[in-house]
Amino acid sequence: MKRIPTQYQKAIHEHVDQLETFPNNKNLDIISLQNHKYDYRMRVGRYRIFFNDKEEIKIIAIQEVKKRDERTY
Repeated sequence: MKRIPTQYQKAIHEHVDQLETFPNNKNLDIISLQNHKYDYRMRVGRYRIFFNDKEEIKIIAIQEVKKRDERTY
């Protein structure tokens, strides 16, 4: 996160905080991923937050934050 510009760090933190209400929060740009090592992808500007969701105890583990560019995916 330290390499990400401050303005994006704040936005990413705000979006991650909203994951507390996942999957009930429909305002987040989240899609379910198929054939991917992570369960979900959330878009925050040019950045993508990849995470898994465990239903048993309701733990969301942020796995990666990556900048999207022409070489992503």
